[in-house]
Amino acid sequence: MTKFRTFVALGLIIMLLSATACGCLGGGNGKTKVETTTTTTTLGQELQDLQKAHESGAIDDKQYEKAKKELLKKYNAD
Repeated sequence: MTKFRTFVALGLIIMLLSATACGCLGGGNGKTKVETTTTTTTLGQELQDLQKAHESGAIDDKQYEKAKKELLKKYNAD
């Protein structure tokens, strides 16, 4: 009888974990909502923004050059 109780308890735990994982419990409807955000900027706009940050003192010369190289690399890869 003890084995039977253990078996039933394990079965209930597995069912509970399965229901939780699929979103059936906790107010979920079982569906996953995915949101994406797309920002469209041009290389020119990003370079202008970078230059403004440099001129205002927000970034130093070393940071400016590094960010500029990364931007150029990013747009050449596309």
